[in-house]
Amino acid sequence: MTDHSGSMPAPEFSRFVSAEAVRRADLTETIEATESERQKLAERLELESIASLTATVRLRAVRGGQMIRVSGKLVAEVVQTCVVSLDPVPAHVEESFEALFAPEALIEDPGEEIEIDPYESDEDSPEPMLNNRIDIGELTAQHLSLGLDPYPRAETAAFEGYDEADEEVGAAAEPEEPQKPNPFAVLERLKSRQ
Repeated sequence: MTDHSGSMPAPEFSRFVSAEAVRRADLTETIEATESERQKLAERLELESIASLTATVRLRAVRGGQMIRVSGKLVAEVVQTCVVSLDPVPAHVEESFEALFAPEALIEDPGEEIEIDPYESDEDSPEPMLNNRIDIGELTAQHLSLGLDPYPRAETAAFEGYDEADEEVGAAAEPEEPQKPNPFAVLERLKSRQ
């Protein structure tokens, strides 16, 4: 199942669905990463581990059968690394996602000028199919990456020299600027001497 062009490495978690099968009837697939796939994907996403990764993905033909709309929901149990203490941080990830796929021939050349429909969302910009197939495993992996906490922090972790009370005090915790002399103070003193 590693039919990839170019020198790109094969995805760690790959599950292909034929666009022709989807054009005949809507499909719902439930996919689960194997232990080996989870280990390789954890390396790619810089996670300590992925204990489980499953997704339920629905595929249906749209726009006269030319394109395939994919919607899904993934659930994963992962262990990230704390950005402060480097301790393991277990996390439960649930992400819903959508994407639109089209044959490469239907996707405009990025060099060409294209009209932008203001009513069309970014989700309606189709991704290319690979040999008339859609890799719902790789799509799931990409959305797992997007669902991760970018700054995981262990409950016991604290920045050195940082106190959570400082957060509440806010600007008062910052050193005060020295007061600038009032230019009218000299006039006030001269006036009082008279």
